[in-house]
Amino acid sequence: MTIRIGFGILLFMLLIRCAACKTKLWKYEKIGHGEVLVCHKKRITRIFNLQVSGENIVCTCGKIVGVDNPTFIKMIQNAFVYSGTKSKG
Repeated sequence: MTIRIGFGILLFMLLIRCAACKTKLWKYEKIGHGEVLVCHKKRITRIFNLQVSGENIVCTCGKIVGVDNPTFIKMIQNAFVYSGTKSKG
């Protein structure tokens, strides 16, 4: 679902999955176009499967998909895939 909010900003609902095993990790509300480099914790709407090991975010299969920070998760490229209503511009 794509929702247009004030002043032309676009909001996309993405489903983040592990690239290795395709397990659903979480749903994320992305604002605007561009790559998914970080996931802000306040925009994660639902968590499916997720483990925290030290400062790493780990899938149930053991693959590290991100690094935990106080307000966001720094995503590791090629460790996750996403689908949803993100358009190409």
